[in-house]
Order: sequence, then C-alpha cells, then structure tokens
Amino acid sequence: MNGPTSTPIAKDDPMPADRNRSRECVKLVHGFMANRVLLSLLGQRIRSHGFQTEAWGYTNMLCSLMVHADLLAKDLERMDALPALSTIHLVTHSMGCIIARAALDQYRPAKLGRFVMLAPPNHGSYLATLMAPIAGGLCAPLRELSEDKGSLVNRLPMPRDLEIGVIAAGRDVLVSQESTRPDVPHAYTMVPCFHSMLLFRNDAAELVAGFLEHGRFPQSDSVPTSS
Repeated sequence: MNGPTSTPIAKDDPMPADRNRSRECVKLVHGFMANRVLLSLLGQRIRSHGFQTEAWGYTNMLCSLMVHADLLAKDLERMDALPALSTIHLVTHSMGCIIARAALDQYRPAKLGRFVMLAPPNHGSYLATLMAPIAGGLCAPLRELSEDKGSLVNRLPMPRDLEIGVIAAGRDVLVSQESTRPDVPHAYTMVPCFHSMLLFRNDAAELVAGFLEHGRFPQSDSVPTSS
C-alpha cells in the first residue's frame, strides 16, 4: 500500500464556509513515553491550513492517566473562556487519546469542535496487556490501558454527539486496528506505517487537517452506528 486506505463517505460540513480558522485552536496531546517536541512537525503542518495549535504535554509516565486528564480538563476550561477563540479541536496520539477522553468526561468545552484520534488504544493495547502483570504495579498506565474488560480504558465513557475521526497505523504492533475503533459514530481511515510515524507523515497530517476542516477524511470509512 502506498497511502491511506479508505472508502468514500458523504457528509455535509456543519461549520460555516466562511469560518475564520485563525480563531480555531487545535489542542495536540502526545502519547506514552513521548513529549511535546514530537508534536512539532504535525503542529506546523496543521498551522499551514490556517489553524492555531497548542501542544499539551506531561512528564510523569508512572502515575495514573487520570492525573493528566484532570489537568487537561482544567486547561480546556481555561481555553473555553478565551474570547479570542471560537473553536477548540483535539488532535491526540495513542495514550493522549485516552487522556482526552477522560478530560472530556470531566469538562466538555462549549467551544468543542472536532476530535481526531491517531492510533488510539480505545479498547486497550497489546503492549500494556503484556506488560501489566510485570510492571503494572509501578506504572499505572500499563494497568489502565490493558485490554482487560475491567481496565480503565474499557470502563471510561466515550464522548458522544461529537465528530470523531480515527486514523489507525496499518503496521501498528502496539494497538490492534479493532482496538482503535470507538463504540460511537466515527469516521475511520488507515495509513500504512508504524504507531508513532503517524506524527511525522505528511499524508497523515493532511488527513488530520481535512477532518478538522470538513468533518470527514478525503476518503474514509464512516461508522454511523455502534454495537
């Protein structure tokens, strides 16, 4: 495969055609064992489409992801109060997707726009499942992101009534494609790369920007219902 895989979908963009993207801020959240620097290239490419971007990060990789979710929820509340912003979009990678899910469960901005998840372990991760029995006592996210039905990620509510786009990594050895699928309506596409490379590929960035602009991927698989 040479590019994103997909099938067409048709959907009208509910946002006005003359919207001012410079007043829309894209909140970027990184994943486990990463940092804000790794979001730089993706942020630059999103800004080339006229959006503001703001990278949000965390350094403690051992504490519960709910600690980070609490802080992100407070930051979303801060952004929601800024008169200069019209819309807050979320673009998140890996564990950052779950942190954002948990944050939205605590505080949902009135200005919330669209939510793009890159390689999200929505139903758990292979690696977390493998490592939880060994290191889960020391590293809480390994327990919380386990594929076990009782893990935090599998108990956490999924945000509803929200335009969600999922970009999976076709060669992901950490998260299965099945696990990336949220159990709510969403648009879906896949890029043939490894888990973390989604942050650096131009085709992935163009898919992100397309979804932020139109609420759909240029070519995508829409999932209107959940089971």
